[in-house]
Amino acid sequence: MADFKPIETQEAFDAAVADVKKQYEGWLSPEDYSAKTADLAKQLEANKTTIADLTAKAKAYESGALKMRIAHENGIPYELAGKLSGDTEEELKKDAETLAIFVKNQQQPQPLANTEHGHTNGKDAAYKSLLADLKK
Repeated sequence: MADFKPIETQEAFDAAVADVKKQYEGWLSPEDYSAKTADLAKQLEANKTTIADLTAKAKAYESGALKMRIAHENGIPYELAGKLSGDTEEELKKDAETLAIFVKNQQQPQPLANTEHGHTNGKDAAYKSLLADLKK
């Protein structure tokens, strides 16, 4: 261990202070450190908010995609997929099955051909015959 030598002159004191300043040059002062940590704390809070927003958006997109898939699997029109309710896939499937019963009962099949046979007068018969020929 080096022997301790007390500082006895102002010049020696100034030299020792200069050596210490040189040794710790580039380090933050306590005030600078406090300001830096305050800035980092603000950035951290902003990042937490951004992460929460993005997580919520991702969850909403996943939920929408899941509702669309379940609606498609159950024969529900895409326009009604947003009406499905539930927090889990099983709850959404159960709701979709219930809604599908009502949707299927409301859908009436379209007739495949003209159902009014022989109910034309002579004037309209020519037009209907022409249209029927165009459809062929």
